[in-house]
Amino acid sequence: MTVRRIRTAAATAAILTCVAACSAPGNDTGSSDAADSVVIGVASEPDTLSPLLGYGKDGNSKIFDGLLARDAGLELKPALAKALPEVADDGLTYTYALRDGVKFSDGEPLTSADVVFTYRTILDAKTNNTSRSELDAIKQVRADGDHKVIFTLKYPYAPFAGRTVLPIVPEHIAGEQNPNAGPFNTEPTGTGPYVLASWSKGEKLTFKANPDYWGGAPKVKKVTMAIIKDDDVRATRLRSGDLDGAVLPPNLAAAFKNDKAKKTYDAETYDFRAVTLPTANKVTGDRAVRQALDAAVDRQAMVDTILDGAGRPAYGPLPVDDSWFADGIEREQDLARAERILDQAGWKSGDGGIRAKDGQRASFTLLCPAGDKVRQDHALAYASDAKKVGIEVKVESATWEVIEPRMKTDAVLAGFGSSGDPDYGLYTLLYSSLAGDGFNNMARYDDAVVDKALDTGRRSSDEATREAAYDTVQRELVKNPGYTFLTHIDHVYVLADRWDGLTTQVEPHEHGFASGPWWDLEAWQPKK
Repeated sequence: MTVRRIRTAAATAAILTCVAACSAPGNDTGSSDAADSVVIGVASEPDTLSPLLGYGKDGNSKIFDGLLARDAGLELKPALAKALPEVADDGLTYTYALRDGVKFSDGEPLTSADVVFTYRTILDAKTNNTSRSELDAIKQVRADGDHKVIFTLKYPYAPFAGRTVLPIVPEHIAGEQNPNAGPFNTEPTGTGPYVLASWSKGEKLTFKANPDYWGGAPKVKKVTMAIIKDDDVRATRLRSGDLDGAVLPPNLAAAFKNDKAKKTYDAETYDFRAVTLPTANKVTGDRAVRQALDAAVDRQAMVDTILDGAGRPAYGPLPVDDSWFADGIEREQDLARAERILDQAGWKSGDGGIRAKDGQRASFTLLCPAGDKVRQDHALAYASDAKKVGIEVKVESATWEVIEPRMKTDAVLAGFGSSGDPDYGLYTLLYSSLAGDGFNNMARYDDAVVDKALDTGRRSSDEATREAAYDTVQRELVKNPGYTFLTHIDHVYVLADRWDGLTTQVEPHEHGFASGPWWDLEAWQPKK
């Protein structure tokens, strides 16, 4: 399977950074042979279950629905809306008609007021939603009766329909609470196929089927998402039968290839691993060092050895087989070039072969999430390549609680990626005004050429203009890298072979709750 060449607003998923501090769940998660229940091991848990704060914003939430959803091919399809939106000729007005008879899990009917409330609350600066910039194009959202919603945009935003997979919340509950701290954040009510039954933080979340779901009652009646941060532990528990399924690094998933009771599912992705190179750091703040690191890294070796071939070299945020990829920016490891760049910039070889400039050693710390074997292996390989040109990279494993306060000055082995329109991923990754806004622009990247191109790509409806803008972004990243892009990773899942109808999508970065073969869990059928 190759990554689909998606050029429409029909496919969307924004950057999701893995942000969790988790421990292995207790032994009561238990699996069974019943096809109406499933226990899945994932690496992280959400901070909140409220869409007002960003949960499920890219679709596939089990608790909520958006106006639209995506199918297996990432094409948009109606969900809470009866049909795809009517779009005005000028591209500034989108009208949605709501599906009849939809109810929240508490029995209250869905109305256009709930849609308006959801979007207006997210757009309110008082709401702590770091994804607000994704809805920047919205000028106004209003109800026309109980079953019609009209969005008016500030400017033509070509991929806007893809933003309306965002989950809708009930105004009669969430509207009575503080969106930042209310109980709705951990006790949500939605229109989706599942209802949250319990949540033991750091351990597991349990969901039960919504028998009154407008799309039909799911056949899988109980779902447990076991939070197991460590890749090796997840594989061990899957092997012991404690889990029915799990997301695993390719090398660990390979051990299950001959297990007749389990199936392996591969999903190609836009998910990439990269090293953030903060400009506030005395070493990585030097453009020459960033350029040298870009030249020194052996991307293909990482794909071959760390990913066992389940991925591709990353030369930027977009994969090479995406139709928006800028032709000709592929580059192989070039140690001689890296050394020339450093020599010319005044970084001279010093003690132990480590370069120095004006008394500053070419040495910096690279933080890596503990328990994430794939990121750890990338970090070690990166450090090995950097040392070949006289740069010392000190790899340090830590929890996200430790990493987050240090992101401004320390490099991080990070994960990003967004399928569909390039605006969905590149804007939050690179736009200067988003520097330090949660996990947006983690490198504090600031490039006026890139900012201008991102604005052009976002605000133009002309495809040729947009294509030129994103071409400019990718080429500027080669000249002025804020990240060292390493690999695009295929996601691999292993699951007990007890259900029919399972598929995967081309996926963004996130591969826990919303992706994998359980992206459409409500449609699974027990094997006969």
